[in-house]
Amino acid sequence: MIANRTAGYLVDLVNGLRKWSKETEWIEFKYNRAVPEEIGEYISALANSAALTGRTNAFMVWGVDDVTHEIIGTEFNPASEKKGGEELENWLLRLMTPKIDFRFHSIAIEEKPVVLLEIGAAFRQPVRFNNQEFIRVGSYKKNLK
Repeated sequence: MIANRTAGYLVDLVNGLRKWSKETEWIEFKYNRAVPEEIGEYISALANSAALTGRTNAFMVWGVDDVTHEIIGTEFNPASEKKGGEELENWLLRLMTPKIDFRFHSIAIEEKPVVLLEIGAAFRQPVRFNNQEFIRVGSYKKNLK
């Protein structure tokens, strides 16, 4: 279960993720791109890859450059995003099988907005989004089939 996190903990977590030399099977950095279907696919891929690599969580971070890992900020605001009139988080959860724990956190780092999506690792079976299973191979998202 992903617990409530303090702002200080989240800032430290993002800064720790930025120290990795590149994106991994369980870390994805984005700027503003926040297409709901792609987010769902990434949740599936990152959750499945976290399980395969022995991690308890995976992370997707908006507002961090994916090459330099510098804080650049983001305009993405998951609390105000909707898909077909439904809140983004509820829409994503409805299309996940099995239901997994994930949470969006909005914070400021270097006075810039950053969004951290914390995703629990898959457990016992692969996570599917909209009836499809995804995986990460290096920094690439692929269909598991």
